[in-house]
Amino acid sequence: MTTILMKFVANAVALAAAVWLVSDITLGEEGDSTGSKAVTLLIVALIFGLVNLIVKPIVKLFSLPLLILTLGLFTLVINALMLMLTGWLADDRFDVGGFGSAVLGGLIISIVSWAVNLVLDRD
Repeated sequence: MTTILMKFVANAVALAAAVWLVSDITLGEEGDSTGSKAVTLLIVALIFGLVNLIVKPIVKLFSLPLLILTLGLFTLVINALMLMLTGWLADDRFDVGGFGSAVLGGLIISIVSWAVNLVLDRD
């Protein structure tokens, strides 16, 4: 149970970092309060976690030849597609401007979630 909660917190922090660092990734509306944006961030983190849990393994399985051919660099494209799918599923709450922004956001999310998991997963 705590592992799921830690991954959820890591996703939320990583998504917040991506929204903060990439200008084409937006969260909520411009006039929303901080509390409203925090709730929106938690909802988007939940959607992102479910997308990564359900859809990402299937996409990785079907793209296995490309992953082998590119020595794993195609994972950046898969992460960008998962971020774009999250933006599509979250509708007006979360918007990813384009594929380039999604690649950069996916890279930021991967690095930040790795770092947060490293800090939180101390036994």
